[in-house]
Amino acid sequence: MDQYEKLEKIGEGTYGKVYKAKEKNTGRLVALKKTRLEMEEEGVPSTALREVSLLQMLNESNHVVKLLCVQHVEENKKPVLYLVFEYLSTDLKKFMDRNGKGPNFPLDPRLIKSFMYQLVKGVAHCHKHGVMHRDLKPQNLLVDDETECLKIADLGLGRAYSVPIKSYTHEIVTLWYRAPEVLLGATHYAPAVDIWSVGCIFAELVTKVPLFPGDCELRQLLHIFKLLGTPTEEEWAGVSQLRDWHEFPNWRKQSLAEHFPTLEPAGVDLLDAMFIYDPADRITAKDCLHHPYFDDLDKDEVDLFESESIRAREA
Repeated sequence: MDQYEKLEKIGEGTYGKVYKAKEKNTGRLVALKKTRLEMEEEGVPSTALREVSLLQMLNESNHVVKLLCVQHVEENKKPVLYLVFEYLSTDLKKFMDRNGKGPNFPLDPRLIKSFMYQLVKGVAHCHKHGVMHRDLKPQNLLVDDETECLKIADLGLGRAYSVPIKSYTHEIVTLWYRAPEVLLGATHYAPAVDIWSVGCIFAELVTKVPLFPGDCELRQLLHIFKLLGTPTEEEWAGVSQLRDWHEFPNWRKQSLAEHFPTLEPAGVDLLDAMFIYDPADRITAKDCLHHPYFDDLDKDEVDLFESESIRAREA
C-alpha cells in the first residue's frame, strides 16, 4: 500500500473503513475500502470475496463504481484487504442537500431525469449480470461533481441471484427504501426489490424529502399503505399468506399526480410502475430505460460516459 497516501477517512462501509487517498505516482484520487480479515480463521471473509467478485463482473458499466485493484497486506501483524475504488467527490444525499433541504429547494427536472436514467441503467446492468444490490439508497449512489455522472456503490449486500430464486435473509435494505414483499417477510424475492428502492429514490429526488420514513417495519408498511392503498389479493396474489401479514386498515390509493404536482405525467406513470405491489408485475430496470419519461432526455450524452470510460480503459 506504499503507493497510496491516505488523506482522510470518509466513512464506514458495510464491512470496514473507507479512506480518501492519492496514488503517489499519478496523483489520482482513489477510495480505499479497508476490510479486516481476522473475522474468519479460514482467510478472507466471504462477504469481501463476494463484493470483489461482483464488482469485477460489473466493472464494464460506468454507472457502477469501478474497482481498480485489490491489495492483501499485513497491518500490525494482522491480514487486511484493501479494495481500491475510483474516487467520487460526493453522494446523492449530500448532492441533494447541497442547495437546501426540502421541496422549497427543488432540483432541476432535467437533472432528476438524467440521474434516474443513469441509476436505472446501472441497475439494469447489475440485473443483467444476475446481481441484486438490495441496499439502494441516496447514500450509496456516488456523483461526480464535474460531469454529474451517477454511479452505484457499496455492493456489500449485493448478491448474485440464480433461477429459481433461492430463499434469502430478509434483513436487508435500509428501511425507508425497503420493498413491501421484504417488509412482509417474503422468503423468495427477485430483482424487483431494487426497483422499489429506485422508486423511493425517484420520489425523493422530486421532493427532496424521503417518501416513506418509517422507524420500524410496521410503521414503514403503514406509510406505504396510506399512500399507495392497502394491497388486496386481487392486485397481489398471496399477499395475505406472507409471514408478517396482519389485518391492516383498509386505505385507498391516493393520486401520485396530486402527491407530486411538479412531476410530469410520464414521470408519475413511471413512478406508478415502480410501485406496483406484486413484484412479478413491477416494471423491470430494462423496461424503465425505454419508458416515455426518458424520451426527451439526451441519452447520447449519458451514453458518452460509457464510451469515454471504455476508451480510457482500453487505452
